Amino acid sequence: MTKKKEQTVEDKLRALYDLQLVDSRIDEIKNMRGELPLEVEDLKDEVAGLNKRLEKLHVDLSNIEVGIKEKKASIDGFKEAIKRYTEQQNDVRNNREFDSLTKEVEFQNLEIELAEKHIREMKASIEFKKENIKETQEKLNGRQEHLDHKVSELNSIMSETEREENLLNQKSVELQEDIEARLLTAYHRIRNGVRNGLAVVSIERGASAGSYFTIPPQTQVEIAARKKIITDEHSGRILVDSALAEEEREKIEAMLAKI
Repeated sequence: MTKKKEQTVEDKLRALYDLQLVDSRIDEIKNMRGELPLEVEDLKDEVAGLNKRLEKLHVDLSNIEVGIKEKKASIDGFKEAIKRYTEQQNDVRNNREFDSLTKEVEFQNLEIELAEKHIREMKASIEFKKENIKETQEKLNGRQEHLDHKVSELNSIMSETEREENLLNQKSVELQEDIEARLLTAYHRIRNGVRNGLAVVSIERGASAGSYFTIPPQTQVEIAARKKIITDEHSGRILVDSALAEEEREKIEAMLAKI
């Protein structure tokens, strides 16, 4: 079994900066997508809700139409009863029977009036439902069109970056495997604690690229010596010298160019 070569501090710094460059590129790709994935999901939920609402409105409309048919059938039944009671009045034997049939006729007429009132109310409800359906359909069409546009936009970005992002994620995993656990933990802790995700930064014009606080000359000399891991006292970021940073940037850019 071949013994793994022990890493120097410079090796560790290069590995950490390479990881930072790769992870920063992944961040750029995610930023390109921005809020699009969440926006698409929200639009999908909204469209699904409108479809469900539209379906319920159509069911309600159908039920009202059935109700009107039932009321009309009831009216026909009441009219048949009136006809029958009226005919029976011709054969009554006394006033009591005649009055009883007259009350039945009056009752049937009241039932007809009530059914007709219900029909008028249901017809008004139909008009309201139809207007509601029209408005909901128009809103649904608009949200569906917006969703289609956003999905197309997201798919376009995904098709352009998906392969690169997958390869970068794979490269990030590979790089992390070569970094000792203690340093990797520190890297993720710093990266998660800063807004721009920069855990490892170079010295540019005497200042930390991440915080822009001036680095003392003696500290800059120590950083350039690459003999120990040095962090920015203001931001906690791991610092590397500009020459090392430039060399690693060129290396990573050459790798990205092949993707």
